[in-house]
Amino acid sequence: MTADPYAATESDTTQGRVFTVTGQDWDSIVSGIAEEHDDKVVVNMGPQHPSTHGVLRLILELEGETVTQARCGIGYLHTGIEKNMEYRTWVQGVTFCTRMDYLSPFFNEATYVLGVERLLDIEDDIPEKAQVMRVLLMELNRISSHLVCIATGGMEIGALTVMTIGFRERELVLDLFELITGLRMNHAFIRPGGVAQDMPAGALDEIRDFIKLMKKRLPEYADLCNANPIFKARLVDVGHLDLAGCLALGLSGPPLRATGYPWDLRKSQPYSGYEDYDFEVQTWDTADAYGRFRVRLNEMWESLKIVEQAVERLAGLEGAPVMVADKKIAWPSQLAIGSDGMGNSLDHIKHIMGESMEGLIHHFKLVTEGFRVPAGQAYVPIESPRGELGAHVVSDGGTRPFRAHFRDPSFTNLQATSVMSEGGQVADVIVAIASIDPVMGGVDR
Repeated sequence: MTADPYAATESDTTQGRVFTVTGQDWDSIVSGIAEEHDDKVVVNMGPQHPSTHGVLRLILELEGETVTQARCGIGYLHTGIEKNMEYRTWVQGVTFCTRMDYLSPFFNEATYVLGVERLLDIEDDIPEKAQVMRVLLMELNRISSHLVCIATGGMEIGALTVMTIGFRERELVLDLFELITGLRMNHAFIRPGGVAQDMPAGALDEIRDFIKLMKKRLPEYADLCNANPIFKARLVDVGHLDLAGCLALGLSGPPLRATGYPWDLRKSQPYSGYEDYDFEVQTWDTADAYGRFRVRLNEMWESLKIVEQAVERLAGLEGAPVMVADKKIAWPSQLAIGSDGMGNSLDHIKHIMGESMEGLIHHFKLVTEGFRVPAGQAYVPIESPRGELGAHVVSDGGTRPFRAHFRDPSFTNLQATSVMSEGGQVADVIVAIASIDPVMGGVDR
């Protein structure tokens, strides 16, 4: 008789007997545990799970269906972004950091660029139109990120309609990103000194149409979820973490605001002109997964308000510059988005080639070598969809970062996994993690 290829193999370790499960053989596990006279079993959840937006491994110790211990295993998406940035110019660094938290790339770019601009001492020189465009893109990005959080979180608990409509709306935002930057993600659009290029023709009308449509679509989420007894039964009182716990672990973003504490860096430490926009910090008072969902849903409404105000301001800034006037810093590109891809427009190339030999040499040196940044260090935190995101940028006076280190909120917030999960059911672990909304690209970098 041949051996069952799906039977659980066992081995003895310093931790006790370990069963390796490779198929449908739960009965053999149960009988093995019975022989051990121990009710506890350690289960590896992962290293893969959709609600984590990446690759996370959870080591769960269970007593029956109850989680007695939960630990995170991270590092599966480590790509060496911070180290790579030390070998590229200051402008090229944007191309790397935009890929960290890939659900909110504009925020990664913004915090890094704001740090570089502080070192260059040009914060007050950034054109108004560039600042407004940054705010516009970040708030559109906040909407798309929250949509993915709600969509994937709903999918994990079986609310597939929430998932389908969440991704449907996100596509509309990505279409706007493609119209404005030429790319759906990994944009490298926010540059030291401003943004890569002006708004294309017709973009403001497209955004206005999107705002109108979202005002009709957002109530669908409320109708589907807010008072839905099945949805509430899965989220209310699950993943509970109060204000003291959030502060002790350094949590920020929706998990912190769901405890009733109105901490939002756009209000408390404004940047990029956020003090000029009318919006409210959204909070909830339940400190659980349901509260975090409601905070995100309400924040999308506030982001729509900010986008609306930004569009009106941009309408009055037609033809205004989007990059600092200092030619020693300003990235000398005028990109053209067309069917053949994206690159410098032919008119701009003719201008560079025909201006003067000195102008051509300057262009070449600025692109290949980059500009020098005075020695020093800066940290400018911003409010990303997941909480406080900051770049600690260090310069030794050269054309490349000496060090760039990111304080990613997903990494910090993930610490709460064990506190939120232990003592609860194994099925609620997924809900707790989905409510944190970690993006593993940002955790591992």
